Amino acid sequence: MIRLDTAIIGYGSYIPKWRIKAEEIAKIWGKDAKRVKNKLNIKEKSVANDDEDTTTIAVNAARNAIEKSEIDPQNLGAIYVGSESHAYAVKPTATMVAEAVQATPNLTAADYEFACKAGTAAIQTCMGLVESGMCEYGMAIGADTAQSRPGGALEYTAAAGGSAFIIGSSGENSIADIEGTESYTTDIPDFWRRNKQPYPEHGGRFTARPAYFKHVLSAANKLLRKLESTPQDYDYAVFHQPNGKFPLKAAKRLGFDKEKIEPGLLTPQIGNTYSGAVPLGLASVLDQAEPGERIFVVSFGSGAGSDAFSLSVNEGIEKNDNSVPKVKDFLKDTEYLDYGEYAKRRDLLVK
Repeated sequence: MIRLDTAIIGYGSYIPKWRIKAEEIAKIWGKDAKRVKNKLNIKEKSVANDDEDTTTIAVNAARNAIEKSEIDPQNLGAIYVGSESHAYAVKPTATMVAEAVQATPNLTAADYEFACKAGTAAIQTCMGLVESGMCEYGMAIGADTAQSRPGGALEYTAAAGGSAFIIGSSGENSIADIEGTESYTTDIPDFWRRNKQPYPEHGGRFTARPAYFKHVLSAANKLLRKLESTPQDYDYAVFHQPNGKFPLKAAKRLGFDKEKIEPGLLTPQIGNTYSGAVPLGLASVLDQAEPGERIFVVSFGSGAGSDAFSLSVNEGIEKNDNSVPKVKDFLKDTEYLDYGEYAKRRDLLVK
């Protein structure tokens, strides 16, 4: 087994404070709110303000990650932003983030797209650059302001938020060593949005077994076999959370106890932040983890693929502990919208 020498050096998050309850959406469309909430295991979702987008979310998360890591942003050799809601069709989010955090000009930067796993693909790229010696530090960001058709099933979950991770070499100051990573990828049309279409489409029940569960379970089992580990060897686990039920089912099938999932299960409170979902879940776990604990992480992106990671928490987790907001701080700082305000902020109303 190849031993990796990469680690998380810093991380930061951002979740908009605005929320809309599932009952409010259901009321507008004449749906049974209780049935919707029980089916999806979701109470409410985060909503970007009208002056927020993927870029501002990524910038806020990146600034928090840099402050926590205490590195000089000029030492960042790469910034990658994973999202399916980049502000521009042609103009990279990553360069705007790099400029905002004063990391320009001596770095490489790019935007990534792979539905909800673009952020973890960015982490793997940064790992490769650091491992090869091409750069000292790389920043990987997963952020989204997810789109949903008004009245559609996705409207109850499509949310906003993201996290940034600074990847560097393992050492005494690292927050968590990356013990290994594996991926599983196939071509499956479970969820898509064609060019010039405002809202995505999905394959209904085919998004579950042949898409989400096949890829998540396959990537997870590949990594467990590679590391000769079992679910009992981990203290926490984070799985992609398109709703509040899928990650619990995946965990159960793999043998992870529910108690190991709950610290990173954010969808019931903020919805599915797409590329930000697993990064935010991991950030939430790191906010609570202690040195010596292990974390298992599996993302999922429609189309479809999963990336699995094994992390070992180091003493650096206690470094600069209260310097930036934790995920729980964003969960507490909330203001609620009615559907009219929500529609206005999401540009659903056409003049």
